[in-house]
Amino acid sequence: MGGVLIVLAALVSAWWFLWVPNWRPPLRVGEHYGVDVSAHQNHIDWPKVAGDGIDFAYIKASEGGDFVDRRFGENWRGAGEAGLDRGAYHFFSLCTPGLVQARNFLAVASPDPVALAPAVDLELAGNCGERPDAAVVHTELEAFLRQVEDAWRTEVVLYVGDDFEARYGVRRGVVRPLWHRRFLLRPDVDDWQIWQVHGYAHVDGVSGRVDLDLRRPVA
Repeated sequence: MGGVLIVLAALVSAWWFLWVPNWRPPLRVGEHYGVDVSAHQNHIDWPKVAGDGIDFAYIKASEGGDFVDRRFGENWRGAGEAGLDRGAYHFFSLCTPGLVQARNFLAVASPDPVALAPAVDLELAGNCGERPDAAVVHTELEAFLRQVEDAWRTEVVLYVGDDFEARYGVRRGVVRPLWHRRFLLRPDVDDWQIWQVHGYAHVDGVSGRVDLDLRRPVA
């Protein structure tokens, strides 16, 4: 029995540490692989990323009302020079008015007509300690979206964590393109534009693991 358990443990370890980081879902017509990154990835060798079959990148620009990702400029330039499509994203804080957050984001990620649509990251994990009522959150989020969309002249993509959705019902109440997270399995809904496959991918040019994404053509 002990030998069987050891073999099973070895198989699970191989699956988790070898297969998952290197597996990519088959692409369908018009789809592309991408990554989303922040300063947590430290220095990124973007030509190597591009050479590993990655076609686009979402790059963290800002968070809340005054935080700026320290590697946004470096990553934005590097991804563009390597030929990747690039988009900027903002981590939305529950402790700061939406308009203040929009101004912070726009000061960092000014409108770019050739960039991907901006995105907003909505998660409870890593957020501040406040948990306002749903009506307040929807009001502040709408203020953020209106300001950014007026500047960028395109709809913002919503990345909605399951924890955030369970509390605030954003997917049901705010109609925008969706960035959907589902571990290894294609989303079982039809209204997604980007699929985050998982956060453990090995990509050349990135030290450690990184989020792997897949983008499909806009209908």
